[in-house]
Parts: sequence; C-alpha cells; structure tokens
Amino acid sequence: MFLYLITENGALRKINKVDFDDNKVYLIDNIKTLYIWQGLKATTKKKNLSIKRAEKLKSERKKKVTIQIINQNQEFGSFLAIKDILKKGLSTRDFVEKRPELKIRYDQTQELIDAGIDPDFEAEITLKAHELAQKNHSYEDLARSLAILQMSYLKGKASEEEIQKKTEEIIKSSSTYDELCWLIAELSKLLVKKS
Repeated sequence: MFLYLITENGALRKINKVDFDDNKVYLIDNIKTLYIWQGLKATTKKKNLSIKRAEKLKSERKKKVTIQIINQNQEFGSFLAIKDILKKGLSTRDFVEKRPELKIRYDQTQELIDAGIDPDFEAEITLKAHELAQKNHSYEDLARSLAILQMSYLKGKASEEEIQKKTEEIIKSSSTYDELCWLIAELSKLLVKKS
C-alpha cells in the first residue's frame, strides 16, 4: 500500500500516514484499488487533479484497477477497514504482509470435469460462483443477496431491517467480489442440502 498527499498543483507527495484533514486530498494505492479521499474543504482544483492522477496510474497498470472516490464523512466498504491503519501510519511490515485472497479457480475445475471427473461439493461451488461472477452484479447487490441467504440459513425468515443491517455488515467486512460470489454459491448449496 502506498499513500500520497495531492498538492495544490496535482503533484503526488509520498507520506506514511493520513491525518484526514478537511482541506486535503489523499490518494491511497492499495494495488487493486486506488482510493481518492477528498476532504470537505479541499479545493475543486485539487479534487480534479487527484482524479486525473488516479486515472493515469490506472492506465499504467497491467492488471485491472478500480478507482473509488471517498468523500469525507461518507466513507464506506473496504475503505473503512483500512482507515485506522492509514491514521496510525504504515510500517515496513505493512508493505510485506497481505491478506490472502480467495480466487475462483474455474479453469482448473473445468479441466477436471472435461477429463471426466465428477464435480465434488467444492467444484460445484466453484462453477456456481464463477457463473455468478460473470453476471457482473454490483457489490451492494451481492452483499444483499448474501445477507438474505445468511439470515435464511440461520433464522429461516428475517425482517427487512435485519437484512439491511446484515447487508451493511457484509459491505464493511471488506470481502472481495469473488469472496462474496463464493459465499453466495456455498450458502445456496447448503440451503438446498438443508431442505
């Protein structure tokens, strides 16, 4: 993870921690996501230059990168999970350690099926998760679907308020898109087995 302060002329100044000052704009490079945090009193010029900087960084990457603009006091999702880390500052250790990410291994699973091996429980989940990921639902829609499934699995039926609360918890959990697809596929299969 790399942290930058956007100066008034659009330059990136590398920093070790973020103080979330009202007048500042920060670019947080979390490899797969470029977060642009904009203070309430930051100038329009600084905000516009930060977006141009992020788009330039994105165009230079070989792998897919998303840009998320985060306005002060409206932080959400995976950004909330790293906000405290940004305030405390990064140590050398933070650059090395990375949370292992779930990958949907569709190609490997399909090769085994093509070779005549019957899919086991994990392979079935892999296929369903891949199919779901290909539909390109929004992150919020996936979080809501997972919340409904979790509540159904645990309680049978849940109120709209309970589902909304669980959806917000899932969004704040900083799970990746593939992880949500996997969990939805897994819970769907478990619910079928349960009934």
